[in-house]
Amino acid sequence: MHEASHAYAAFRMGDDTAALSGRLTLNPVKHIDPLGFLMFLLLGIGYAKPVPINPARFTNAKSTRQGIVVTSLSGPLSNIILGAISWFLYCLIYTVAVGFAWVSSPVIFVLLQLFSSLYVVNMWLAVFNLLPVPPLDGYKIFGALLPSDLYYKILQQERIIGLVFIIIVVFFRGALSTVLGWILVPFDFIIRQPIGWIFQQIQIALGLPPMPI
Repeated sequence: MHEASHAYAAFRMGDDTAALSGRLTLNPVKHIDPLGFLMFLLLGIGYAKPVPINPARFTNAKSTRQGIVVTSLSGPLSNIILGAISWFLYCLIYTVAVGFAWVSSPVIFVLLQLFSSLYVVNMWLAVFNLLPVPPLDGYKIFGALLPSDLYYKILQQERIIGLVFIIIVVFFRGALSTVLGWILVPFDFIIRQPIGWIFQQIQIALGLPPMPI
């Protein structure tokens, strides 16, 4: 979904490079990077193939940099939306399960675990990709605030910086998780807390014990 969102945003901006490359699809096979997938299997951390874009073809954008920002933001935004939907479904299923006394059902247990995990994974993906470090989406988004010459000069070193960043991710995973946990706090406050609070009020109104948030 993350990669397909990049491709769709680029297509809407006027660039069909990703679409012609077969990346405008939700088929995960089209987005798998062999090395990134192998890292995921061995280390639990991996990456997908970057979506190819041609900023010169952003005919529907006010500027090249605006097109890059919109295209880059679409990936993390898709994760945030998926995370919000997952948490909404978690709260809905929990409310129904408590209301009909299905809490002990193994099916309900699996569904609650699934949507809880989907919320966490999508929010972590969004926060991770928003880090302002090349080649992550965050640099292309927040880097737009930099002077053009400095922005593109850093972007030219994307491969080297990306390699160093992967090493940091692999060997200093604990420190990175702590930093991401801090960044995740406001997202939880904006998404998880309000949705949970609404369902708590519904549960109280129905005479049900409110779920913990």
